[in-house]
Amino acid sequence: MAGNRQVDVVVIGAGAAGLMCAATAGYQGHRVLLLDHANKPGKKILMSGGGRCNFTNLNTTPEHFVSANPHFCKSALKRYSPWHFVDLVERHGVEHVEKAPGQLFCADSAKDVLRVLLTECEWAGAQVQLNTSIRRVSYKDPGFELVTSEGTVACRKLVVATGGLSIPTMGATGFGYQLADQFGLKVYPTRAGLVPFTLQPSDKDWLAALSGISTEVVAQAGGARFAEPLLITHRGLSGPAMLQVSSFWQPGQSVHVDWLPAVADPRAALIDERQQHPNRSLERWLRQYFSQRLAAALVAQFGWQGNLQQFSNDRLGDVAATLKGWQFKPSGTEGYRTAEVTLGGVDTDAISSRDFQVKEVPGLHFIGEVLDVTGQLGGFNFQWAWASGWCTGMAL
Repeated sequence: MAGNRQVDVVVIGAGAAGLMCAATAGYQGHRVLLLDHANKPGKKILMSGGGRCNFTNLNTTPEHFVSANPHFCKSALKRYSPWHFVDLVERHGVEHVEKAPGQLFCADSAKDVLRVLLTECEWAGAQVQLNTSIRRVSYKDPGFELVTSEGTVACRKLVVATGGLSIPTMGATGFGYQLADQFGLKVYPTRAGLVPFTLQPSDKDWLAALSGISTEVVAQAGGARFAEPLLITHRGLSGPAMLQVSSFWQPGQSVHVDWLPAVADPRAALIDERQQHPNRSLERWLRQYFSQRLAAALVAQFGWQGNLQQFSNDRLGDVAATLKGWQFKPSGTEGYRTAEVTLGGVDTDAISSRDFQVKEVPGLHFIGEVLDVTGQLGGFNFQWAWASGWCTGMAL
């Protein structure tokens, strides 16, 4: 593409939102050029869901998203539903499975979803150009001029779909935030979301030895509550429960963990167990609900050795309180290196919820994760990418 070029629409970022927008705009008859500095499109699509891509959630509602402006996402999610995307992948013959209620994954590989998007771009006449870095963006009324490593491009409409800062090894950068700042938009502070916690030494000392163990818990932080599995790793605590609450947790806060959500009143259950089996150990009772290793570790950590007849009612109450309300104060998170999403981003108050255009800069649009809209775990972030990309592509 060396030299100068004129197109109708330039989309920056060949991720989920950018590919969706480019194909949709192409079908509207626009000359579309999709640019990305990476050597391959859709890298995060390919790695998501363990390589199977949790591409939507049938139960998507605005309540599944975190934003300073919680109403912003409503319009797009209503106009482009999960069923629209399901229809798209089924038309391309992609088989899918529902692993958890509402969570749809590719039956075979995430490559199938990427193939759908690239095929749609091809059919729509949208050109995908990789290995192209953007050096400067200027507003040239009535459009934009981009100086790239492959020459200069002029366009009427510019769509920024650059994503967030998560997983820099996949090519994530802060370029979209820099563009927003250049055009006078407010950018909320960003931080890693849907990310594992790291632990203080006192907690890591006993938990690290249990690496690989998963158990169902209820986790709470920042006013949010999730009943999901917790996974112990050699670095800290992960699994869906921890990833979910990480998006609501603030540094310095504690995370509350109910280790035993299956038992509403452990104190009463333990008193009854003591009456029925006074010589039974507390550890044996715990093994009904935990792996042998985790049960033994809990007993050792909290000093619960001995038979139940040795435990008073008050002491059993203390055991129950610990099981139902353990608290830990994370030392931090693993950060953008392993985070699935980026919290914060471009302030949506400056963006139209109908066509994602910057209200004060006609022709400039921001979509997807670069905006201050972050989904919970379970396919919601992909649905936001499809919805924001489609709505923008239709409006260009």
